[in-house]
Amino acid sequence: MKLLILDRDGVINQDSDAYIKSLDEWIPIPGSIEAIAQLSKAGWTVAVATNQSGIARGYYSLATLDAMHARLRELVAAQGGEVGMIVYCPHGPDEGCACRKPKPGMLHTIASHYAVDLAGVWFVGDSKGDLEAARTVDAQPVLVKTGKGEQTLSKGVPEATLIFDDLASIASALIHQQAG
Repeated sequence: MKLLILDRDGVINQDSDAYIKSLDEWIPIPGSIEAIAQLSKAGWTVAVATNQSGIARGYYSLATLDAMHARLRELVAAQGGEVGMIVYCPHGPDEGCACRKPKPGMLHTIASHYAVDLAGVWFVGDSKGDLEAARTVDAQPVLVKTGKGEQTLSKGVPEATLIFDDLASIASALIHQQAG
């Protein structure tokens, strides 16, 4: 199985320090929907692992989060692809859960669901927490410069982190590598 795991905010859709609180605020980054569809059509399973502490903070409801994920699935399907498992952490940063990145709980959930070892699986994110979560499970940390990516890069990233401009350039590299 060719599995790719993505963070959501800042990788697939625009991020906001004020949180993405409504379907109207959930705006795909140019090229990201097409990239997921292209990967899916090329045989990749694209899963999503996203911290969503806005739920614990009361900024938006589970129904709103579900609507955002339904929109993501609809947009990718309209391009001929599909989104795999989407897992999220609804907890606040001080709740001590095992799922909030940089803890690896969501990545373990995806690995268990697909019955795969995460060693070497690319986990794409835009934050230090994403990269640390990848390293915790021996996945390949991949940083995109979208979202908080440039800021993360300026503070230094773990050794062996792959760096790309955006999700579209990752899709191009993976599909080209597969063809070559």
